[in-house]
Amino acid sequence: MSAGAKKLVAQNRKARHNYLIEDTLEAGLVLTGTEVKSLRLGRCSLIDSYAVEREGGLYLINAHIPTYDPASKFNHEPRRPRKLLVHRREMDRLLGLVQRGGYTLVALSIYFNERGRAKVELGLARGKKKADKREADKKRDWQRDKARLMRERG
Repeated sequence: MSAGAKKLVAQNRKARHNYLIEDTLEAGLVLTGTEVKSLRLGRCSLIDSYAVEREGGLYLINAHIPTYDPASKFNHEPRRPRKLLVHRREMDRLLGLVQRGGYTLVALSIYFNERGRAKVELGLARGKKKADKREADKKRDWQRDKARLMRERG
């Protein structure tokens, strides 16, 4: 991989549709060996995954990393809570916003950085109303139609 390159494993596309993402944060993941092997095969689902505070740390909840078949009896639990590695000051800032401001920490993507470390991108999100979702859909459809018209005209 080149400098600054990321190998994307999974994306939570619905999060950008259901939430207004105001800030993003990169966090490390504490994983077992079989989880890393499963991620390297590109097997992961972030649907409905989010981060919460437990036991003085941040944990990723509901991320599904399927079992690694060749590992047989030494496998991991697919939906276990996974500890996130975040600086204390950053975590305190985010948790303050979550508790006071009505925000949610949503997992947006999991990838391997240039050093081969598994990272998760968290988004500080606020829920969208139904009208906001419709407006975003209209805007996206218009952009697509506009691009199609411009291509046809030359």
